[in-house]
Amino acid sequence: MKILINLFLCSLFIFGACKEQQKTSTKGEKFGKEITADDAIEFDKLMEMVSTQDTVKAKVKANVASVCQVKGCWMNLVKDDKSEESIFVKFKDYGFFMPMDISGKEVIVEGIAYKEITTVEELKHYAEDEGKSKEEIEKITEPVEELKFMADGVIIL
Repeated sequence: MKILINLFLCSLFIFGACKEQQKTSTKGEKFGKEITADDAIEFDKLMEMVSTQDTVKAKVKANVASVCQVKGCWMNLVKDDKSEESIFVKFKDYGFFMPMDISGKEVIVEGIAYKEITTVEELKHYAEDEGKSKEEIEKITEPVEELKFMADGVIIL
Protein backbone atom coordinates (compact mmCIF):
# COMPACT_ATOMS: atom_id res chain seq x y z
CA MET A 1 0.00 0.00 0.00
CA LYS A 2 2.87 2.36 0.88
CA ILE A 3 4.40 1.68 -2.52
CA LEU A 4 1.18 2.65 -4.29
CA ILE A 5 0.91 5.89 -2.30
CA ASN A 6 4.56 6.75 -3.00
CA LEU A 7 4.12 5.93 -6.68
CA PHE A 8 1.04 8.15 -6.83
CA LEU A 9 2.84 11.05 -5.11
CA CYS A 10 5.88 10.73 -7.40
CA SER A 11 3.72 10.79 -10.52
CA LEU A 12 1.82 13.79 -9.14
CA PHE A 13 5.08 15.72 -8.69
CA ILE A 14 6.38 14.72 -12.12
CA PHE A 15 3.22 15.76 -13.97
CA GLY A 16 2.91 18.93 -11.89
CA ALA A 17 6.42 19.95 -12.89
CA CYS A 18 5.59 19.42 -16.57
CA LYS A 19 2.86 22.06 -16.53
CA GLU A 20 3.61 24.93 -18.92
CA GLN A 21 4.74 27.96 -16.95
CA GLN A 22 3.00 31.26 -17.61
CA LYS A 23 5.31 33.87 -19.04
CA THR A 24 5.45 37.24 -17.31
CA SER A 25 6.41 40.43 -19.06
CA THR A 26 9.41 42.67 -18.56
CA LYS A 27 9.75 46.25 -19.75
CA GLY A 28 11.99 46.36 -22.83
CA GLU A 29 11.51 42.66 -23.53
CA LYS A 30 11.55 41.79 -27.24
CA PHE A 31 9.81 38.98 -29.10
CA GLY A 32 10.29 37.68 -32.64
CA LYS A 33 12.47 39.60 -35.08
CA GLU A 34 14.84 42.07 -33.44
CA ILE A 35 13.23 45.51 -33.80
CA THR A 36 13.80 48.97 -32.34
CA ALA A 37 11.40 51.71 -31.30
CA ASP A 38 12.85 54.07 -33.95
CA ASP A 39 10.33 55.48 -36.44
CA ALA A 40 7.30 53.87 -34.78
CA ILE A 41 4.08 55.62 -35.80
CA GLU A 42 1.10 56.35 -33.58
CA PHE A 43 -2.07 54.24 -33.69
CA ASP A 44 -4.07 57.02 -35.42
CA LYS A 45 -1.50 57.30 -38.22
CA LEU A 46 -1.79 53.58 -38.98
CA MET A 47 -5.60 53.84 -39.04
CA GLU A 48 -5.29 56.70 -41.52
CA MET A 49 -2.90 54.71 -43.72
CA VAL A 50 -5.08 51.57 -43.88
CA SER A 51 -8.12 53.63 -44.81
CA THR A 52 -6.48 54.30 -48.20
CA GLN A 53 -4.41 51.12 -48.77
CA ASP A 54 -5.12 47.37 -48.69
CA THR A 55 -1.95 46.43 -46.84
CA VAL A 56 0.58 48.58 -45.02
CA LYS A 57 4.04 47.64 -43.76
CA ALA A 58 4.40 49.52 -40.49
CA LYS A 59 5.88 49.83 -37.05
CA VAL A 60 3.20 51.07 -34.65
CA LYS A 61 3.03 52.05 -30.99
CA ALA A 62 -0.21 51.08 -29.20
CA ASN A 63 -1.73 49.77 -25.97
CA VAL A 64 -2.59 46.13 -25.38
CA ALA A 65 -6.32 45.68 -24.72
CA SER A 66 -6.31 41.88 -24.42
CA VAL A 67 -4.14 38.81 -24.97
CA CYS A 68 -4.99 35.18 -25.68
CA GLN A 69 -5.18 33.59 -22.24
CA VAL A 70 -4.49 30.10 -23.56
CA LYS A 71 -1.03 30.55 -25.16
CA GLY A 72 -0.48 34.25 -25.81
CA CYS A 73 -0.86 33.57 -29.55
CA TRP A 74 -2.73 36.83 -30.35
CA MET A 75 -3.45 40.24 -28.86
CA ASN A 76 -5.74 43.21 -29.48
CA LEU A 77 -4.20 46.68 -29.64
CA VAL A 78 -5.97 50.00 -29.08
CA LYS A 79 -4.99 53.65 -29.01
CA ASP A 80 -5.94 53.95 -25.34
CA ASP A 81 -8.42 52.54 -22.82
CA LYS A 82 -11.29 54.58 -24.27
CA SER A 83 -10.70 53.56 -27.89
CA GLU A 84 -13.27 51.49 -29.75
CA GLU A 85 -11.03 50.88 -32.78
CA SER A 86 -8.70 47.94 -32.38
CA ILE A 87 -6.07 45.96 -34.25
CA PHE A 88 -6.05 42.15 -33.99
CA VAL A 89 -2.42 41.01 -33.92
CA LYS A 90 -1.05 37.54 -34.68
CA PHE A 91 2.60 36.55 -34.83
CA LYS A 92 4.37 35.49 -38.01
CA ASP A 93 4.48 31.71 -38.47
CA TYR A 94 3.45 31.32 -34.80
CA GLY A 95 7.15 31.91 -34.20
CA PHE A 96 6.62 33.53 -30.81
CA PHE A 97 3.92 34.17 -28.23
CA MET A 98 3.25 37.03 -25.84
CA PRO A 99 3.12 36.93 -22.05
CA MET A 100 -0.49 36.75 -20.91
CA ASP A 101 -0.11 39.56 -18.36
CA ILE A 102 0.50 42.49 -20.73
CA SER A 103 -3.04 43.89 -21.00
CA GLY A 104 -2.82 47.63 -20.37
CA LYS A 105 0.85 47.85 -21.35
CA GLU A 106 2.24 49.79 -24.29
CA VAL A 107 4.01 47.92 -27.09
CA ILE A 108 5.61 48.51 -30.44
CA VAL A 109 4.81 45.99 -33.17
CA GLU A 110 6.39 45.75 -36.61
CA GLY A 111 4.85 43.90 -39.52
CA ILE A 112 2.00 44.14 -42.01
CA ALA A 113 -1.46 45.61 -41.37
CA TYR A 114 -4.41 44.49 -43.52
CA LYS A 115 -8.20 44.23 -43.43
CA GLU A 116 -9.89 40.84 -43.36
CA ILE A 117 -13.31 39.34 -42.65
CA THR A 118 -13.29 37.28 -39.43
CA THR A 119 -15.84 34.45 -39.41
CA VAL A 120 -18.31 33.83 -36.60
CA GLU A 121 -16.46 30.61 -35.72
CA GLU A 122 -13.13 32.43 -35.43
CA LEU A 123 -14.70 35.23 -33.37
CA LYS A 124 -16.18 32.69 -30.97
CA HIS A 125 -12.84 30.87 -30.72
CA TYR A 126 -11.01 34.11 -29.88
CA ALA A 127 -13.71 35.02 -27.32
CA GLU A 128 -13.13 31.64 -25.63
CA ASP A 129 -9.35 32.23 -25.65
CA GLU A 130 -9.96 35.60 -24.02
CA GLY A 131 -11.97 33.95 -21.25
CA LYS A 132 -15.35 35.50 -22.10
CA SER A 133 -18.52 33.98 -20.64
CA LYS A 134 -20.72 31.52 -22.52
CA GLU A 135 -23.43 34.22 -22.73
CA GLU A 136 -21.02 36.71 -24.34
CA ILE A 137 -19.85 34.09 -26.83
CA GLU A 138 -23.42 33.16 -27.81
CA LYS A 139 -24.09 36.82 -28.74
CA ILE A 140 -21.55 36.55 -31.58
CA THR A 141 -23.69 35.92 -34.68
CA GLU A 142 -22.19 37.99 -37.51
CA PRO A 143 -18.77 38.00 -39.23
CA VAL A 144 -16.78 41.21 -38.80
CA GLU A 145 -14.33 43.06 -41.04
CA GLU A 146 -11.32 43.74 -38.84
CA LEU A 147 -7.99 45.45 -39.09
CA LYS A 148 -5.41 42.72 -38.56
CA PHE A 149 -1.67 42.84 -38.13
CA MET A 150 0.88 40.08 -38.77
CA ALA A 151 3.75 41.00 -36.46
CA ASP A 152 7.37 40.09 -37.16
CA GLY A 153 8.56 41.57 -33.87
CA VAL A 154 7.27 43.14 -30.66
CA ILE A 155 8.79 45.27 -27.90
CA ILE A 156 7.09 45.77 -24.53
CA LEU A 157 7.53 49.39 -23.43
